Amino acid sequence: MFMWIIFSVLLAIMLVIDLGLNRKSHTVSFKEALGWSIVWVGLALAFNAGIWYTMGSGKAVEFFTGYVIEKALSVDNLFVFIMIFSYFGIRDHHQARILKWGIIGALVMRGIFIVAGIELLERFHWLFYVFGGLLIVTAVKMACSGEGKIDPEKNLIVRLAGKFLPVTKKVRGDWFITRRRGIWLASPLLVTLLMVEASDVVFALDSIPAIFAVTLDPFIVFTSNVFAIMGLRALYFLLANVMGMFVYLKYGISFILAFVGVKMLAVVSGFHVPPPLSLSVITATLVISILASVTIGRKARPVVLENV
Repeated sequence: MFMWIIFSVLLAIMLVIDLGLNRKSHTVSFKEALGWSIVWVGLALAFNAGIWYTMGSGKAVEFFTGYVIEKALSVDNLFVFIMIFSYFGIRDHHQARILKWGIIGALVMRGIFIVAGIELLERFHWLFYVFGGLLIVTAVKMACSGEGKIDPEKNLIVRLAGKFLPVTKKVRGDWFITRRRGIWLASPLLVTLLMVEASDVVFALDSIPAIFAVTLDPFIVFTSNVFAIMGLRALYFLLANVMGMFVYLKYGISFILAFVGVKMLAVVSGFHVPPPLSLSVITATLVISILASVTIGRKARPVVLENV
């Protein structure tokens, strides 16, 4: 209970600072993104130290493993954000605003998914096989798939929004919805935000079961997710212009998904994989895939951000 209180107070402060400093659209510089990335990672490590002190080394390892998994999987989410912003022609000074509200929505949805997922797994043990198999299938699809394409017209949420609110062709100001001449209008910023939220729902179906392979402790699962998500916006602006360099990263992420899927199947079958071993495998995979991208894949074509 003590750590829940500490976490709640810290999260409230983080949200107030984040909302207060980013009320208006602005271009996020590399220096600002680097500073906030250091802040978010530092807070996560400090909180992890608190878990170690109050709950023991076992819980601390589980938290850090879940945090690393969520961070690794969120990198793949960044590729999708780049494509969404490029498709809608969202300029950099509006991207921070969209990501801010997208992350707040993601926190709410992740909380619902985590509570529902833990409840289901505790009641229906056979769902471990389903989640484990889902992770393995997703890993194979990710490794074998090419570059994805964004098609908002096929997105159910976007189509429903278009039926209820007319969408303007151009972005004017910071507003998502406004009223003009008695008619409510939606900005392309709102459609982009809906696409970001929809993509996060899809990625949550991968990342949350992956952490369930590490622990079913609601506190560890939720807090590790929150700390990883809160730093996602800063990570986006830190890496957006160099994402094309990491050509082998998706294979590393695919391997991580497959590994935790196999781990989940092994656990339900009676084989226990120690959390320190899981953390070592996941960390080594990320390091190897990044080093391979920087060295072997140096000649890979970089991502071109059009209209951003």
